[in-house]
Amino acid sequence: MRLGLNIGYWGPGPAVPLELIQEAENLGFDIVWAAEAWGSDAVTVLSWIAAQTEKIKVGAGILQMPARTPAMTAMTAVTLNELSGGRFELGIGLSGPQVVEGWHGLPYGKPLGKTREYVEILRTIFARKEPLTHAGKHYTIPYNGDDATGLGKPLRLITHPTHDVPILIASIGPKNVELTAEIADGWLPVFYSPSQAPHIYQPLLDAGFAKSGDPDKAARFDIAPSLSAVITDDLESARRQVKPMAALYIGGMGARGKNFYNNLTRRYGFEEAAETIQDHYLAGNKMAAMEAVPDELVDQINLIGPREKVAEEIEVWKAAGVTTLNVSATDITTLRTLAELVL
Repeated sequence: MRLGLNIGYWGPGPAVPLELIQEAENLGFDIVWAAEAWGSDAVTVLSWIAAQTEKIKVGAGILQMPARTPAMTAMTAVTLNELSGGRFELGIGLSGPQVVEGWHGLPYGKPLGKTREYVEILRTIFARKEPLTHAGKHYTIPYNGDDATGLGKPLRLITHPTHDVPILIASIGPKNVELTAEIADGWLPVFYSPSQAPHIYQPLLDAGFAKSGDPDKAARFDIAPSLSAVITDDLESARRQVKPMAALYIGGMGARGKNFYNNLTRRYGFEEAAETIQDHYLAGNKMAAMEAVPDELVDQINLIGPREKVAEEIEVWKAAGVTTLNVSATDITTLRTLAELVL
């Protein structure tokens, strides 16, 4: 099992924890991930990191698909991958209706169909076997709508890639997870519970692998969940550190009835807590929402607490088939301890 460092997207304060990233590189971490929402973009941050590191990979976790055409994403991925010496991994995701329609000003549409076509276009561009053409329900290239000039020309990527670009998809809904296993090189889940993975996720992954037609797909597929890591003898303090993020996603990252994280929490068996957290958060009471997050849930989806507890739980994550453990951590001691336990 590999280790990754997830720095997320940044708000107030230092933009990029370079000291933490360089320590992760020295410790043998495989990759560092950056995200984007409606603030800092991931590409600029990853470019800056790649320029100041030598070995550690840089991963987009994730690039928002609605923010870029498939061709723009492919150009960006190839450029960053070549400049970094093959150290880039492309994580993509559709985000949610609030961001897609409220920030990017685009229709949310049908995520399964959009994702399938997006990945098909990316792979065609990366392969450079022929000029790009695509006739789908969501993307038509060259564009031939009623307002088209008729001058669109199929093009081939000018750059000649010398390194492959792995494509990973962030998904948590059942159909999206199955699609990810079918068409992607890896999976970037959040709120991943290794104890519940065998009955919630594995059947979906197996179905996707079967649809791919590749008998070796499962062996090469990267299961790379993101989680918080806080190694301390004060378990209650660790829980308090990670609960605000859980409350934000379960309670406020989506509308009532259209919150993927809330739905996942319910599938884990925390129906009452999920409803309470959302009620408090949408009412503006973030503290009450945080307090309503069950200890059992945060323990399942994170690595927190004393070293001995974390060491035992790491074995559970390994047994669940996790191949890359992407941790959000803020202190070097936690990184060093994880490196000792995993690497």
